[in-house]
Amino acid sequence: MLVVPEKQIAGLMTPEAAFEAIEAVFASMARRKARNFPVVREAIGHEDALYGFKGGFDGVALVLGLKAGGYWPLNQKHGLINHQSTVFLFDPDTGRVAAAVGGNLLTALRTAAASAVSIKYLAPKGAKVLGMIGAGHQSTFQMRAAANVHRFEKVIGWNPHPEMLSRLADTATELGLPFEAVELDRLGTEADVIISITSSFSALLMDQHVKGPTHIAAMGTDTKGKQELDPALVARARIYTDEIAQSVSIGECQHAIAAGLIAQEAIRELGAVVAGRGPGRDGAEVTLFDGTGVGLQDLAVAAAVVELAKHKGVAQEVEI
Repeated sequence: MLVVPEKQIAGLMTPEAAFEAIEAVFASMARRKARNFPVVREAIGHEDALYGFKGGFDGVALVLGLKAGGYWPLNQKHGLINHQSTVFLFDPDTGRVAAAVGGNLLTALRTAAASAVSIKYLAPKGAKVLGMIGAGHQSTFQMRAAANVHRFEKVIGWNPHPEMLSRLADTATELGLPFEAVELDRLGTEADVIISITSSFSALLMDQHVKGPTHIAAMGTDTKGKQELDPALVARARIYTDEIAQSVSIGECQHAIAAGLIAQEAIRELGAVVAGRGPGRDGAEVTLFDGTGVGLQDLAVAAAVVELAKHKGVAQEVEI
């Protein structure tokens, strides 16, 4: 078994490589050559933690495995980030374990890459202003990935705790982009592309906030009850997602469906657009990517980083 520890990931995996891996797996899913397995997610009754498994099999890339981990909200006292995970890959021919890969940075990179794929295919023509809702740890990855796939001229941002907006400002400066803190109504009016990446359990961006051609990548809602968008805004948008079953049950669309504003049939797979099997914006004023995060994305970036580690001779081999 090969081991690629967390401390090596930053020196191996780039946002560009993550984007390529995620774009490819979106297409494989749309062609029904790859599938996710049912998600297990449980509160363990200790340290307020949520723990679970996401897995799948990509028959094109021949990648089989799972990601184990979750969310430990009290990890600051241990000097650790709240999200902790490890990806395990298996030989699809024999079932033997092939690799164990640190999953924390990879999760951040694949989440950002997924929203970047949606921006590549769904952003309004001539989009200039990127709006960021949320200034947590993941927000920097999101902004960098978005800037890698589209040439923005300005970043505007909002966060429920304004003192954290310096993170967005610093990242924008690093990218050579001006940054301005704004209220949500102005963000919805001025931003051509909006990325929401919060842990909110109530709507932040309202329907009346969003005006003109806009693409929204809603990346924070991945659990039952979480919510970032007004259900009326979701209903007004042309909706895309990574996996429809998750969008309906744990994604942003759960609330619009519960309110009877949309049916499951209104939700499209982003992979179909990537694979050339479905329309993109096609005249829509507002497009929405409901990014719930699927196991195949984790497996794709983990498999890519294993190949990079092997190429550079830094993968550790362990007998089990």
